Amino acid sequence: MPVRVAVVGAGYFAQFHQEAWARLPGTKLVGIADLDREKAANAAAKFGVPAFSDHEELFDVTKPDLVDIATPPASHLELVKAVAVRGLPAICQKPLAPTLEVAQEVVATAENSGTLLVAHENFRFQPWYREMRCLISNGRLGNLHGVSFRLRPGDGQGPLAYLSRQPYFQHMARFLVHETAIHFIDTFRFLLGEVSGVTARLRRLNSHIVGEDAGIIVFDFATGQTGLFDGNRLNEHVAENTRLTMGEMWLEGSAGVLRLDGSARLWWKPQGGKEALHPYSWPDTGFAGDSVHALQAHVISHLRDGTCLENSAREYLRNIEIEEAVYRSAKENRHVPL
Repeated sequence: MPVRVAVVGAGYFAQFHQEAWARLPGTKLVGIADLDREKAANAAAKFGVPAFSDHEELFDVTKPDLVDIATPPASHLELVKAVAVRGLPAICQKPLAPTLEVAQEVVATAENSGTLLVAHENFRFQPWYREMRCLISNGRLGNLHGVSFRLRPGDGQGPLAYLSRQPYFQHMARFLVHETAIHFIDTFRFLLGEVSGVTARLRRLNSHIVGEDAGIIVFDFATGQTGLFDGNRLNEHVAENTRLTMGEMWLEGSAGVLRLDGSARLWWKPQGGKEALHPYSWPDTGFAGDSVHALQAHVISHLRDGTCLENSAREYLRNIEIEEAVYRSAKENRHVPL
């Protein structure tokens, strides 16, 4: 029997969740809910499923086996409580909650009811990062020195910034780190391991938004490497689609440098040699190399076959603790150990 999946949320990014569930083998999208009934109806019509404006009615009518929460973070605690009461597993979009304290309550709610809660953090499932991880594991880079990422999606200029996709971005008091750099906190940890300290400088470039939209963060890793995140959302990097990779990455080791460009190509430069394209394949469909689909397939494999799970909500709290340290570092103008 297919796993019956109900999606709560019909905003911009929820479309990637819905579309991926509709074509994932072994699952069945059974309904979509959103506070905006028209949005829910438009989304549901694409897949021939019922639409709801109330999540409780969605659960009562469709009787899902799994709930996918794809709504803004302020709604997550209420929704996780509603799912936990019914004893259902859930996937919840990041950020898990507006603050670390509320995120801890979200996680405790699921754990106290004995239900599975997974953070929807899809960047680590983007195929270029999976390939990087394989090359690291295979020893291609030798002893790793560090990682750096230069974020330049170019979507944050002027008074209309973000309004066409996710307008609530303009009003977030914490923006660049809480909404965007959190992806790279998780990805850096996926590639290099645990973070032991951070130093950050954050600022706001676009006066039409509330939160910070530029910053530099230096990460210390427990095994001695260093990470650098250099981000601003106003400028563009070189790419036909600046949102595909959001920027460029360099992984450096004793054997050479692995570079990710804006077209999701990987380039390998061995120490003392010439840079050359590293061939690998990835699906050019869905969101960012079909990473939403890959995350969902990963969760279904865990539920059905007991395979090892990445991104449990409990494990994901560590990313939010690091986020808090980043904001503390910027506020207090100092290095913050973890």
